Amino acid sequence: MKKKIVLIQDNKDVLEVMEEILEDEGFKVVPSLTTEPIDKIEDIDPDLVIVDDNIKGNKKGSKVIKELKDDPQTEDLSAVLTSTANDLPKTARECKADDFIEKPFDIDHMVDVVKKNS
Repeated sequence: MKKKIVLIQDNKDVLEVMEEILEDEGFKVVPSLTTEPIDKIEDIDPDLVIVDDNIKGNKKGSKVIKELKDDPQTEDLSAVLTSTANDLPKTARECKADDFIEKPFDIDHMVDVVKKNS
């Protein structure tokens, strides 16, 4: 059975590229430009959540991940933070993300991170 990934990115082009790469790698992807899928996380039941830290009009991705990790029902869900920010490793640690992907990302590195955490 395919592993399921909720993919939340702030840029449509980046979202589409990441979705295509991950689907080519055999994952089922639930893509979104908003944090809406997080509200339905228990119904979606993903193996991994990838969230960009800068989601327009929504709370920051790091806050989304921290809330997931602080909730006993979702604390074991793997979460990866993506961003162009220089302090991404620190931000990822602080929000309890399992890993992070710096943007612009190297495709092989992104796939490795996803496979390792899903």
